[in-house]
Amino acid sequence: MASSIRPPAPRSCGSCPYRRDVPAGIWAGEEYDKLRRYYADTPDQPPRIFQCHQTEAVNASRRVCAGWAGCPDGDNLLALRMAVLDGRIDAAAYQAVADYTSPVPLSPPATTPPTTARGTSPHPTTTRDA
Repeated sequence: MASSIRPPAPRSCGSCPYRRDVPAGIWAGEEYDKLRRYYADTPDQPPRIFQCHQTEAVNASRRVCAGWAGCPDGDNLLALRMAVLDGRIDAAAYQAVADYTSPVPLSPPATTPPTTARGTSPHPTTTRDA
């Protein structure tokens, strides 16, 4: 089975909400609220993959957000598990997300999600839930 959502890019994009060097206020507050939900206990997390905001949700080149892949513990992401079960990603894409290490500093995982690290402001008003 081919993955319908590609693995993360080798490096997160310049306006990724997980990057520490992205200034506060670029995204709308409700966008960081969406990200915060991925830090809940596994059964309480969103079931959809956080997709890179640089591509439309229906675009054939869509991919998993590299910042998202680099922060939470991939093995504990409900969305990642559900994507395999739903056929949205294949085993190789799953492993690429679970093993992803960012080459740029990202916001700390779990205890301080991106919203907390930067205040209450985020980025573009469209989050891509695949």
